[in-house]
Amino acid sequence: MANFTWRRGVTALAVVPLLALAACSSSGGKPADTASAGGGGGQAADTARLKVAMITHAAAGDTFWDIVRKGAETAAKKDNVELLYSGDGEGGRQAQLVQQAIDQKVDGIVVTLAKPDALKDVVKKAVDAGIPVVSFNAGEDQSKAMGAFTHFGQSDKLAGVTVGQRLASEGIKHPICVIQEQGHVGLENRCAGVKENVPGTEILNVNGADMTSVASTVSAKLQGTPDADAIVGLGAPFTLTIVKAVKESGSKVKVASFDLNGELAKAIDDGSVEFTVDQQPYLQGYGSVDAIWLNKVGGFKVGGGQQVYTGPAVIDKSNSADVLKYAEQGIR
Repeated sequence: MANFTWRRGVTALAVVPLLALAACSSSGGKPADTASAGGGGGQAADTARLKVAMITHAAAGDTFWDIVRKGAETAAKKDNVELLYSGDGEGGRQAQLVQQAIDQKVDGIVVTLAKPDALKDVVKKAVDAGIPVVSFNAGEDQSKAMGAFTHFGQSDKLAGVTVGQRLASEGIKHPICVIQEQGHVGLENRCAGVKENVPGTEILNVNGADMTSVASTVSAKLQGTPDADAIVGLGAPFTLTIVKAVKESGSKVKVASFDLNGELAKAIDDGSVEFTVDQQPYLQGYGSVDAIWLNKVGGFKVGGGQQVYTGPAVIDKSNSADVLKYAEQGIR
């Protein structure tokens, strides 16, 4: 087994094989297939069975959320938790999913806060109803005020600063930062962090729900911006689409990224992508569910009221081969 130690709230968490879960689909809350998510042994906790809802702003086709879900399912297996997973990229519909979880009288809610204004009222309802809330991935700046007792994720602004510093050190002057979901506070913070270190950064908004549109928008931008010297994708699938657009356009810009999956790890290894900043989504999913369980069985508050950082972790050609073996297992 592997052990993780959380920063600030120091709690060792053992990872065990995956679970067959009664869950919801990532496309809008319908019941998902409950076939086994993984084989092998592993003893579940002997504590009372809990029901925990995980509600994300997942976009269809984004492999990031597959990794989050795998981590959440692993923790659920260990903790004897029934995990109800759902997601919707539109803030109002995500709020409706939170309300559904409240109506189901779940034992805990794990939620992303990419669009906090749409969620603040319903998260308050959950807290007022005595349901513990953990936020993760997005909205770290709003999490505590909204009533979550901890937040798992990276500081998106710090991650952006990390990318900006790396680009600046390589002499980059005019990068393009590609936002795939306009209005997402975390994505905007990433590009703001890049721009803080490279003032010539330009923001490009694309429709992340349509990869063909992403590719054509990026190609047109590169053709119309001859002084661009780098382009930054804010998620692995989008960066991989950007790589194809760069090659097809004949541009010589360098490509950098945020986040990771197996294919992006290979692209870093072969030099198509310079580097990425990984926020370790498996850890976010695992830690968030486990924090709810710890709270319910012992009143513990992982993180002591502060954010539990899961990143940023820089991955480049110097360490991509080591990370690749984990990415191929679907946990990086």
